[in-house]
Amino acid sequence: MTASRTRRRWSLQTRLIITVVSLVALILIAVGLATGTILGQIMRTNLDAQVTAASSRILFLPSSSSTAASVLDNGRQEVGTLLVMQSYDGTSGAYIDQDGDVVALTDAESVVGSVEPDGWGTVSVAGLGEYRVKLQGASGSLYYIVGMPTSELSSTVAQILTTVTLLTLGGLLVLAAVIAIVIRRSLRPLRSVADTAARVAAQPLDSGDVTISERVPASEADDSDEIGRVGAALNTLLDHVDTSLAARQRNEERMRAFVADASHELRTPLAAIRGYSELSLKALSLGAGAGATTAQIEAGAQHSQHGLERIQAASLRMTTLVEDLLLLARLDEGKELVYGTVDLTRVAVDSVADAQAAGPHHEWIIDVGEEPVVVAGDATRLHQVLANLLANARVHTPDGTRVTTTVRLEDGDAVVRVADDGPGIDPAVADELFERFARADSSRARQTGGTGLGLSIAKAIATAHHGTLSVESEPGATVFEVRLPARPGTPAS
Repeated sequence: MTASRTRRRWSLQTRLIITVVSLVALILIAVGLATGTILGQIMRTNLDAQVTAASSRILFLPSSSSTAASVLDNGRQEVGTLLVMQSYDGTSGAYIDQDGDVVALTDAESVVGSVEPDGWGTVSVAGLGEYRVKLQGASGSLYYIVGMPTSELSSTVAQILTTVTLLTLGGLLVLAAVIAIVIRRSLRPLRSVADTAARVAAQPLDSGDVTISERVPASEADDSDEIGRVGAALNTLLDHVDTSLAARQRNEERMRAFVADASHELRTPLAAIRGYSELSLKALSLGAGAGATTAQIEAGAQHSQHGLERIQAASLRMTTLVEDLLLLARLDEGKELVYGTVDLTRVAVDSVADAQAAGPHHEWIIDVGEEPVVVAGDATRLHQVLANLLANARVHTPDGTRVTTTVRLEDGDAVVRVADDGPGIDPAVADELFERFARADSSRARQTGGTGLGLSIAKAIATAHHGTLSVESEPGATVFEVRLPARPGTPAS
């Protein structure tokens, strides 16, 4: 492993456990040290009180030759009491052992030299350990030192510190185990989020039919807590991405179908133009030959004229298709509209009059109110919408069909309905009726040709006017409805 390799970071769970355990350990250590110090001070104070009490129980003999051993033997002192006496006659010392016997000290001089000037001190006695001592004067030149062993104090403090240390270590181990369990359970939704994100990242999303089915389990996406909210947010994000990918897929399929349909529609007139142009050229070559008769020349001219007429018809059909496609593209880009104040009532009346002239064998009915219904829009394009709907009703219904056009103001919207009592629309194509190059030939007797763009153009124009175009159909009742935002009170242009 090279030195430049990035050091692996600890997991979040490990860092949380170490942080919590370290913090609690510091607190427990501080508490243990403070407890030991306070207890040590209390026990030292108690030991000083014991020394003072032992000093007050010292009874001196009237003889000037009294020794420390004789003085301790004369009174009732606790086990461990130390007495060192100093006078002009010399220094003597003694202590009471564990059996209650008085034992003389062999090195009393060292004890005297270790006492502090203020009268208190802690001295080390050879073979006995440390003592807490107090220097006092009796009478004349007599001075004495009384002490009590500190072994009990040291052992008690050591025992307390040992107990605190063991309890701290045991508590920290238990705390680490409990925290590991709690943190592992708490972070489980986060691990589930990471696993779900990793599975989604492994999916190929650049092309093809893409569906994201991976989701964070509902049990791990509870938005009642912070971590669960992350899972819920990821699920919401995946829902949006899945919807967007599905829409992209539909758009791609629609675009492929659109290109295929446009190519098919353009291929027919192009093939006709090519065929009739070849036929016209052949007829002209036959009529223009050196040995051609008058009849052959006239026949060639007739064939050439017929071919040119068919070429013109095919070119007009192709021009219409290209113009419709260009109109749809411009409407998709929000262009091609010239806004003004439009009286939908007048547009409907004019459109029905045109349709009646084109389809005299249908029954045309116009139902409008006395007050004009006014909208803001492009009068030419709105007339095109109604003309397409009326032409659709005329072309796809048999003679004698009643077509009713109504214009109303409903809930602040201008509503135009074109209804007929024809055979209706095949339910199989009803959902795709407004798609480009869609046709309903199977349910409506189509008598004339068309590009299949009329209804898609009508819907695009309605959408560009911030309106809607919808249809409801059943045998004997088909209704197309155009709903646009109205401008009540605006005078018609």
